[in-house]
Amino acid sequence: MRLALVTGASSGIGKAFAERLAADGYDLIVVGRRRERLEELAASLADSAVQVVVADLATAGGIEAVAELCATQPVSMLVNNAGVAHYMPLVDLPAPTAAELLSVKVVAPTMLTRAALGGMIARGSGTVINVAGMIAFSGPAPAPAPQGGRTVYAGTLAYSVTMSQTLAAEVAGTGVGVHVVCPGIVATEFHEVQGMDLSSLPRMSAQDVVTAALAGVERGEVVIAPGVEDGSLLQSVFDAELAAFHGQSPQLASRYRAS
Repeated sequence: MRLALVTGASSGIGKAFAERLAADGYDLIVVGRRRERLEELAASLADSAVQVVVADLATAGGIEAVAELCATQPVSMLVNNAGVAHYMPLVDLPAPTAAELLSVKVVAPTMLTRAALGGMIARGSGTVINVAGMIAFSGPAPAPAPQGGRTVYAGTLAYSVTMSQTLAAEVAGTGVGVHVVCPGIVATEFHEVQGMDLSSLPRMSAQDVVTAALAGVERGEVVIAPGVEDGSLLQSVFDAELAAFHGQSPQLASRYRAS
């Protein structure tokens, strides 16, 4: 039996993951905040055993409940997809809203992955897919996106990329793979619930994001960018990061010395 746990499964990319994995023969644990949608999804996947779990990953209780499932069930694939956007300048971002974003996109994926990892390593196989986005690479951009500030949101996605890369190296040789998928704008309701109308912009389908993610896993790619045709662009980014990392020394750089 192959068992996948998918968070944020009630719509968008999470729903597309659940549908594709069911078609590929997985049983499922689908996690989200909207019971009705999850039950509709489960009913549509009649050929798979589907467990519906209503949990809010913005809360400690929700994270703990799903982490318990990750630790006690034989999860062979964990898809950390749940997300919220909350695009606005940091000075205007209410503290509870910032905390919600950090809980859903940083704390929850970390704790769920931690909970699932021991069993995966013990079984000698498993896959973790974190869903981030190309905004993870937008830090050097000179101005925020037209729809508003994205400081915290971009930071959470960058965390997801770096965590996935370092964890992939940490578990190398155990049979467990760790990956992060970074789409651009996707045709889901994700932005609409934040009051953003992006319908006039070219958008990738959620199904294509899932296709790229699973193909990238098969290719052994840790960072999977569904909309980047030239894969060497990503490698250039990673090479530059490593060059900067290895270029450090205990000596103060000359540009910081008093003239």
